[in-house]
Amino acid sequence: MLRIAIPNKGTLSQPASQMLKDAGYRQRTDPKDLICRDEPNNVEFFYLRPRDIATYVGSGDLDLGITGRDLLVDSGVAAEEMVDLAFGGATFRWAAPPGTIASAAEVGGRRIATAYPGVVSRYLAENDLKADVVRLDGAVENAVRLGVADLIADVVETGATLRQAGLVTLGEPLLRSSAILIGRPGNAPAGVAQLIRRLQGVLVARSYVMLAYDVPAELLENATALTPGIESPTVSPLHREGWVAVEAMVKRAEVHRVMDELYELGARAILVTDIANCRL
Repeated sequence: MLRIAIPNKGTLSQPASQMLKDAGYRQRTDPKDLICRDEPNNVEFFYLRPRDIATYVGSGDLDLGITGRDLLVDSGVAAEEMVDLAFGGATFRWAAPPGTIASAAEVGGRRIATAYPGVVSRYLAENDLKADVVRLDGAVENAVRLGVADLIADVVETGATLRQAGLVTLGEPLLRSSAILIGRPGNAPAGVAQLIRRLQGVLVARSYVMLAYDVPAELLENATALTPGIESPTVSPLHREGWVAVEAMVKRAEVHRVMDELYELGARAILVTDIANCRL
């Protein structure tokens, strides 16, 4: 069976399981379960600590895993990103007391506190910088105030916690993370291609809606310019002479603008339908 690691807790756990459900895979019903076998799809899911998933995949004990890009980079194991799953976003940034460090180029030679030493070490190596990386498991924001470090590298959301600690962000982010499907380079057991197609179908379905509308035939060219679809819109004649019905996939983020423009053009009966899944 295809063996896949899933986060057992944390911010990635529920969205990962939901995405797999949407892709047609069975998931555990009891949060205490450590294993879930999906016999019809020939897949076995293992619920593990998010930080351990990359290690199991990199060692070859499991075929695939869903984890954060940050955790993969931090692990340093021989596993690779296969699909960005577009949830669980996080931004890693430098932060230091105001006026002490002007840019990321000045972190060399400093003491850097972080809970992600692998992420920081990779950044330093890629930018030919040397620094003393101090690993902490939590409360990284207090490291500078307590004299442990000169600056920190951590996940930043609103920045409120940093401001409370007397810190400000500087430079560009070290890393932009999100949930990803990972595997080992050159390893493609049976079922992987199908899993990826299904996950990509969910991603597309979450990003697009199906838009249907009626429009006078003489306005069809202008209307379909607004709704070109993926391959091409579907156009059908209506019983009402001189009118046609159109269906096309439209990006969810743009659908309200497109609906307004279609209405102004002369389209009517404009309907939006969610897409549960798809194959393109």
